Amino acid sequence: MPKRAGLPFTRSLLAQVMLVVALGLLVGQAISAVLLYQAAEQRREAGLVNAVAFRFLTANDQQDRFDRRSERRGQRRAQRAAIFAEQDDGRAGQSEQQIRRFGIERTKSFATQSDDKRSRSLEQNIGKVLDEQLFDYQQIRVVERLSGNDPYVVAMAEDRPRLRRPGWQDRTLYVAGVELPDDQGWRLVRLPQPSRPAAIAGSVIAQTLLIFAILFALLYIVLRRITRPLAQLTERVEAFASNPDQAVPLAESGPQDIRQLVAAHNAMEARIAAMLDEKDVMLGAIGHDLKTPLAALRVRIESVQDDTQRTRMAEGIEDITRTLDDILSLARVGRTSTEPERANLTALAESIVDEFVDLGDTVELADTPRIVGPVHLTWIKRALRNLISNAVRYGDSAHVIMVEDNGHAIITVEDNGPGIPDDQIAAMLEPFARGEASRNRATGGAGLGLTLARAIADQHGGSLTLANRTEGGLRAELRLPLDGKHQAA
Repeated sequence: MPKRAGLPFTRSLLAQVMLVVALGLLVGQAISAVLLYQAAEQRREAGLVNAVAFRFLTANDQQDRFDRRSERRGQRRAQRAAIFAEQDDGRAGQSEQQIRRFGIERTKSFATQSDDKRSRSLEQNIGKVLDEQLFDYQQIRVVERLSGNDPYVVAMAEDRPRLRRPGWQDRTLYVAGVELPDDQGWRLVRLPQPSRPAAIAGSVIAQTLLIFAILFALLYIVLRRITRPLAQLTERVEAFASNPDQAVPLAESGPQDIRQLVAAHNAMEARIAAMLDEKDVMLGAIGHDLKTPLAALRVRIESVQDDTQRTRMAEGIEDITRTLDDILSLARVGRTSTEPERANLTALAESIVDEFVDLGDTVELADTPRIVGPVHLTWIKRALRNLISNAVRYGDSAHVIMVEDNGHAIITVEDNGPGIPDDQIAAMLEPFARGEASRNRATGGAGLGLTLARAIADQHGGSLTLANRTEGGLRAELRLPLDGKHQAA
């Protein structure tokens, strides 16, 4: 039986479970990152809305406090020196300049610019807060613009050089205005666009890597505890299939479920080995009990006076003996205790062909290079004899071809017979299936030759295939591996 080729890592249970967990974790972390980002944006917008609303709600109180502080500063400055009076009067002059100091501007209208981007969502949210506080207003307008395009900010930057930091003109600014009732004009509030939290992506990535490291380490340990006994069980099943004579109990390990599976396999393997041993004993007894009386019967028919009857009786006994040998051989295939030996397959085929030629059959072997491989000589000879016998029986001749291809020896036996209907080719490899209805050894036989040849090919890790030739006749192809890796033990 061919051994199972090593499965790619991605097809193993360990890899597939870890892959599913990894994909699930990535999807979960991606959803978490999106939710965190949305929550951060909501907090950022809420902070902006509350700050603007707070400015509007406290604008009058701030104005009154600023006016009182300005009046006291003006009085103190007037007392210091007359030389500073003009400067003091200029600073305390207009309310628009006074309000500018704490970021609130009072205007008659909301002057918009061509590159302004209106934010209706902020307008709605700010309006909700002002409505809850019973703030009286006509309308709200919020726009986004660059700080360098806003005259108010530019004027403040000219008055306060410390505000002129590199790149301040390109910073996005929110300008929020509320129109007061009774023609009181507009109150404008300016706030810089809050920076987005840059640590979200980094924190999510770091969290993901940490979870991956911990989860995968634990998962790998648990899965290895499960998959290692399964791999050992697989190897043991393959070894037992190729050599059922050695029933070695497998150590029970892993989780309880896996232990129970291993224990059940050990019990099943022991029962199968016992049954095979009983079968061998039974076959040996059958062979002995049948061949002994057949041999005695063969001796007794020598006393028959009629030559024709004696010949027919002898042929019948030989037919029974050969059928019995085929049945016993088929039952013993795979139970051999000998190791395959390297042999010259070309010389082996030549010797088999010579046997048929010596018997007067038309059998020929094509020119063949020397091919060497590990085989069970007795079984390979038996398989090749069966294939050539079928070719000679149904096609009156056999043409044997042997080639080496891709690490395999391919032995092809062709005949010029009637072939086999395509829908019956598979059935011809089953026991007691024959292309001719009779059980006459000269025509149909017992129907075990091809079955035995296929079993021998399977034992060597090879195969036997049948196909009809386009020019007529049947082609039987026996393929045997030459590396010995797939040989049955």
